[in-house]
Amino acid sequence: MSNRLSSRLARLLNLVPYFIANPGISPAEAAEELGVSTTQLMTDLNQLWVCGLPGYGPGDLIDLSFSEESIEVTFSAGIDRPLRLTSTEATALLIALRSLVEMPGMVDPSSAQRAIAKIEDAAGSAAARAIGQDRDTSPAPDIAEDPIAATVRAALADKTALRLTYYSASRDAVSERIVDPVRIVLVDNYSYLQAWCRQAEGVRLFRFDRIDAAVQLDEPADPPPQALEEDSNLELFSGDGSLPEARLFITKEWVWMLDYYPMDVEHVNGDGSVEATMSFGTLEWMARLVLGFGEGVRVLHPPELVSEVHDRAVAALDAYDVIGS
Repeated sequence: MSNRLSSRLARLLNLVPYFIANPGISPAEAAEELGVSTTQLMTDLNQLWVCGLPGYGPGDLIDLSFSEESIEVTFSAGIDRPLRLTSTEATALLIALRSLVEMPGMVDPSSAQRAIAKIEDAAGSAAARAIGQDRDTSPAPDIAEDPIAATVRAALADKTALRLTYYSASRDAVSERIVDPVRIVLVDNYSYLQAWCRQAEGVRLFRFDRIDAAVQLDEPADPPPQALEEDSNLELFSGDGSLPEARLFITKEWVWMLDYYPMDVEHVNGDGSVEATMSFGTLEWMARLVLGFGEGVRVLHPPELVSEVHDRAVAALDAYDVIGS
């Protein structure tokens, strides 16, 4: 709890130098630039009124003047500059920024690289001053952003629709679809475009490294209200009624696969084995997946998938017999 409170206090106090540097900015503009909702920003501003210098009486506390049109700091209580990062905080921030640069679509890589360079320069300059050496201040080179990621981010910024050429792992097929972008999210260390798919008439996640092409359209994006909810459909493989479903028996030694594949557990047996269901696109793809687990996974339903797995297994054994003869 104490760590959470101190983190919130640091965030609140950094608002003071921000508004000093941007006098008269409107709450809507500030909220958009700071990446928070207007409601959250107003809650933070009201909280600042009880922060200030020891004594905590009139003339000691931070004072602000704000309305729907503008925000101004009338008394800063000495908090005129952003808080300085400790070495541990700077290291954690650098690691996070470098991770974001490697995730397509999450940030503008050139902007992130410049931020990294500034933090490294500040830390290096402090160290150089301590030992009496000069610091190299040459600017960081720009990093070329992946064209597809740049197109997706531009569509989000401009609030326009996108035409995607996308490889679907569950269907083992490439399709073209028009989507209304909602946001970019990070799930299991992969960056995804969360968007309203007009073809499926639902919210879908599109993994960046599976988008083969992206074209920004001239028409505005128009996702329905339910698609804009923060937790709207963040599961990687949401239910698609058009897809067939396999029922699988998974032995105790292979239940770890539940953490890696989009399955729903239907029954847990006394010996630790489970029965689970999984949607799939084609019999061929699902049969290859099941056969890859050997005796650890057995298909219970549907009959056509049972037959497909059986036929492929027999063909594989026959091929071994031919090689051995």
